[in-house]
Amino acid sequence: MSGNAPQSAESNKPEPRLEDQLRGAMRRRQMSPRTEETYVQWYKRYVLHFGKRHPREMGAREITDFLTYLATEKHLGRSSQNQALNALVFFYQEVLQTRLEGIEAERAPHRKRLPVVLTTAEVAPLMKALTGDAGLLCKLLYGCGLRVAEALALRIKDVDIGGNKLEVRGGKGDKDRVITLPEKLRPALTQHRERIHQLYEADRRADIPGVTLPHALAVKFPQASKSWEWFWFFPSARIYEDAAKGLHGRHHLHDIMVSRELARAAKAANLNKRVTAHVLRHSFATHLLLNGVDIRSVQETMGHADVRTTEIYTQLAKAMRGVIRSPLDEL
Repeated sequence: MSGNAPQSAESNKPEPRLEDQLRGAMRRRQMSPRTEETYVQWYKRYVLHFGKRHPREMGAREITDFLTYLATEKHLGRSSQNQALNALVFFYQEVLQTRLEGIEAERAPHRKRLPVVLTTAEVAPLMKALTGDAGLLCKLLYGCGLRVAEALALRIKDVDIGGNKLEVRGGKGDKDRVITLPEKLRPALTQHRERIHQLYEADRRADIPGVTLPHALAVKFPQASKSWEWFWFFPSARIYEDAAKGLHGRHHLHDIMVSRELARAAKAANLNKRVTAHVLRHSFATHLLLNGVDIRSVQETMGHADVRTTEIYTQLAKAMRGVIRSPLDEL
């Protein structure tokens, strides 16, 4: 009789892939889906850059070389380089349980770019040209200064039409904030919510699984996924199927639908600028300053951690207001 105890079925299970372990670590920390995808992509690029060597065989020296490569050969900006560094440090600490020291990569130059901003004369025809659910979402991007991920993640409970406010939950930096709803959008938002309620009722009759929830809430109140208040404010028209992950249900609107609607509306409005979701957010902040709103209030509304991030709009507002008059105009 052998002295070795038989292995349990559990111990025979293969160790999850490193990518799956990375995703699991981020989900336990309730990091956003967008951050999850970004970190996974940087992890993949790092491994492919070194010929698919196992990350345990690499460390600070390879990360230093990779970050230098991004700056000197791929000419990526400092924000992208920092993003890659954060992803890899997280991977080594949370998945491989390894602390990294001595990363001294050549840093990408810091480029301070002025954001693209629309004038109010350009925004008016653009807003008129927007249609459908994606169009209504785009109007909220400009009307409330939202990031596209924040708008997509809105739940029914977050949009208080009667209270004239919108609540952003777990925005960038995991911060909450409250924003006043535009008066002009209240009728359209009310009609939209009524139509979405019909879709919600149809899902319940068809016994479609509920929407995804923040991890802690999903564990504590699993039935909340089928509640009206947690339903997406901008749900997708289609039910998604992901057999590999065992997922099935209704997700929120995809961001590509927002990009397509903005591109279509900008063309219809005959705009000669490339209009993105973030351009609407930039325009919102600049127009607030043009209307005399103080910079601290703009900072809070935008959800900026540092007022210096908000100050970039003051330069644009001054130019658009004509604060500094050209000497040519004095001739």
